[in-house]
Amino acid sequence: MIRVLDPQRLPPGPALAASTALLTLGAVLAGLLLADVRLPPFQGLDESWAGWITSLRSPFWDGLNVFLNLAGYRGVLVLHGLLVAALVLRRRPQAALFAAAAGIAVLIFTQILKAGIFRDRPENTVVLTDTGSFPSGHVASTAAFLVVLALLVGRAWAGVLAGFGVLAMMVSRTYQSAHWLVDTVGSVCLTVPVVLLLWLFFQNICIQENGDARRLLSWRARASRRRQAEAHPGSGS
Repeated sequence: MIRVLDPQRLPPGPALAASTALLTLGAVLAGLLLADVRLPPFQGLDESWAGWITSLRSPFWDGLNVFLNLAGYRGVLVLHGLLVAALVLRRRPQAALFAAAAGIAVLIFTQILKAGIFRDRPENTVVLTDTGSFPSGHVASTAAFLVVLALLVGRAWAGVLAGFGVLAMMVSRTYQSAHWLVDTVGSVCLTVPVVLLLWLFFQNICIQENGDARRLLSWRARASRRRQAEAHPGSGS
């Protein structure tokens, strides 16, 4: 974990602009649903996408999506908890606090919106679901975990993998008729800004914390080599 983590400072301007744009789109979608939850303006788009994506069903894709259904909510929550625990064990308490705060905030935010909007799910769902279709809890929890991980890893490839993982979960939830397309889009629009805004608050201390831990590790490694050299003075010749 110490060698993998390399959090990078996110420029506040672009991060705030992206967060504002996403939150605005998410708020518009939620507002349209609140105005007419039975027949929002994008219902036709949702139904067209649902008709197309479900026409692709096959045994192979069914099996893959069974895995994604299990991994996308409880599985990701377990991984998120393990990430927090690993950060604590590796002496990254601030990074652990950021990861925990992001996961909890997204979970609470998602459940409040589900209960407040209470959109009906597609009728032909093939997996067990709870009430409230907007936003998707699977997509929200997956996005929260992967974006947090990408920010802490601080590498471009981690961001690409996070985007691919979130997109795969979005497609999976509509393939299984567990959510409408807009439910998954709304999840991303409402989840990613929460994580980014929290990161702007935590990033400086997390970067400093990671640097301090690296220096401590380096110092301990040098001290260990000196002790070994002193104990075996002739071993290097």
